[in-house]
Amino acid sequence: MDVTSLILLGMAALGILSNNTTITIAMLALLLIRVTGFQQAFPWLEKYGLTIGIIILTLGVMSPLASGKMSPQLIGESFLNWKSLLAIGVGMLVAYLGGRGASMMGTNPTIVAGLLIGTVLGVALFRGVPVGPLIAAGILSLLLGKS
Repeated sequence: MDVTSLILLGMAALGILSNNTTITIAMLALLLIRVTGFQQAFPWLEKYGLTIGIIILTLGVMSPLASGKMSPQLIGESFLNWKSLLAIGVGMLVAYLGGRGASMMGTNPTIVAGLLIGTVLGVALFRGVPVGPLIAAGILSLLLGKS
């Protein structure tokens, strides 16, 4: 077995040990693609995987609005509450920082490996989730003193 497959297996083990099925499934899926010789999937995943993930995340986050569980009136009232206004500001800040981060990753590819490993370790060891809107909510919870 090659070193890359061992790393993926090790990351899957971290997912199992930390009871994080997201990491476990992702690492095992990548390992399966790798060992079955379906390497032509990797360029496609690299190009579209993040976009597809963000689409699915957005569907999940916006489904309460679409299903009627969150009324347009409630959304309008969010502009009258200081916590909601702070949430809007934090969301905008994180989107801005994410744009800067994406640009930096494009111009400094040597940091990408560290970011990938750090993200996977953060997800596996600290029960984190590798997505921007949830990070914004986490920052907001720090600002509001909520756990």
